[in-house]
Amino acid sequence: MPSHNIFITEPDMDQLSHLVDGVRQTLGTNPAQVKMLETELDRAVIVSPFVISPDVVTMHSRVRVRDLNANQDSTYTLVFPRDADFSHGKISVLAPVGTAILGSRVGDVIEWKVPGGIRKLRIEEVLYQPERAGRVAPIVRALNDEHARTSDPSQLGNQPGSREPVFDVS
Repeated sequence: MPSHNIFITEPDMDQLSHLVDGVRQTLGTNPAQVKMLETELDRAVIVSPFVISPDVVTMHSRVRVRDLNANQDSTYTLVFPRDADFSHGKISVLAPVGTAILGSRVGDVIEWKVPGGIRKLRIEEVLYQPERAGRVAPIVRALNDEHARTSDPSQLGNQPGSREPVFDVS
C-alpha cells in the first residue's frame, strides 16, 4: 500500500465504514481485503466533499492509471462491491486495486503485493469525480433553500437581511 497521504470525503468515509462493519457482521470475521481497507481508512485525511481536490480518486471516480510493470494504461471506475463489474471497468473498493487507488492523487504511484510480486500503478488522470460533476451541487442547493426559509436573516451568514445563497454552486 502507498505511504503517501490519502484523502477521503466525509460521506465516502461514512459509507465505507458501514461497508466494513457490514462485511464483518455478515462473515463474522475480518477478511484480509477488509483489513487492507480498514488500514487505509485509518490513515486517511478526511475532507469535506466541498473542498476535495479534483485530482483525488473518490468513490465513483473514473480514473486512468498506468501499470508501471506492463507500461499499459487502464481506466477504472471505483465502486462499492454491489456495483463491481470488471468487464466494464468497475472495480470494487474491496479489490486490491480498488483499495490501493482510493484517496490517491494524480501522480501518486501505488504498489501492493500480488502473487507474482509487486504491482505498481501511477494515477495518470481523474477523468470523472462525482464531487466535481454535480453530486455536491444538490446538497448545496438544499442548504441554500433551508437558509432562505429561515425567519432570522442573521442566521444566513451573509449581510443582514440578505437572501443571497450561502454557498455558490457555479
